[in-house]
Amino acid sequence: MSYYGRQIVKSPVWRADIPAYLFTGGVAAGSALLAAGADLTGRRQLRRAGRLTALAALGASTYFLVNDLGRPERFHHMLRVAKPTSPMSVGTWILAAFGPAAGLAAAGELAPWLPRRGPLGLVRKVLPVAGSAAGFVAAGVAPALATYTGVLLADTAAPSWHEAYPELPFVFAGSALASGAGAALLAAPLDETGPVRRLAVAGAAIELAGSHRVEHRLGLLSEPYREGRAGRLLRTGRALTAAGVAGAVLGRRSRVISALSGVSLLAASALTRFGIFAGGVASTRDPKYTVEPQRQRTRNNSTDVGV
Repeated sequence: MSYYGRQIVKSPVWRADIPAYLFTGGVAAGSALLAAGADLTGRRQLRRAGRLTALAALGASTYFLVNDLGRPERFHHMLRVAKPTSPMSVGTWILAAFGPAAGLAAAGELAPWLPRRGPLGLVRKVLPVAGSAAGFVAAGVAPALATYTGVLLADTAAPSWHEAYPELPFVFAGSALASGAGAALLAAPLDETGPVRRLAVAGAAIELAGSHRVEHRLGLLSEPYREGRAGRLLRTGRALTAAGVAGAVLGRRSRVISALSGVSLLAASALTRFGIFAGGVASTRDPKYTVEPQRQRTRNNSTDVGV
């Protein structure tokens, strides 16, 4: 314990905007990947749903990030430099690359509503091609968008985040895929959602495997993820993930079941992000999560030297 049991590691000053940012960024990434796949396979309505969802989720994600920063110009200031060793700097540039691409891809869906003649007629012809190219760019950036936030959390001093550095990117990647699939199950027609259902199963499997390791591999530092608010959020998230996957697999012919499955997967992804966030914050408040792992490392080092 620290002197008088006082907190050793300062808790993050981040508010609820940050886990909301983690969630919406994941939805944007998963939706962009689905939209690119739908474009390649000729599923036009699924492509439209994915592109529009990606842009809407990105807008929400940007709002949450800027709101937490306090002043919008701070985001602009982060673009003045590029630091490959800083997850925050890298993440800023990932957003800067993903945003315009996702926006142009979504704009491509507006082409059918433009006039056929005149200057806008030329735009009508060019926009789908530009939108398709931009959609593939967004999909190329999407894996980085989905996972860099896990690296960002692990790069902090919060003990339970820092120790989970191998797992967090996988948890967030799986969560992004599952949430993108959930949004598509809500918005796309049944006859185009075959790949969506397979993606939901794959994303859920990656997320659940990563979460299980986070909750059991870290020894004492897994405790904050199993107890208190974080434990409740993550347990509820697992139950909703299982329900969402079951609905995705069994509800191929039911619009209602597919929609409920989509809601479950989206809710599960949000709860996972908020649960991981809560677990890391909780680990900063009790000094034992800082002191005990240090003592264990010291004992292990002493034993190695003795050998």
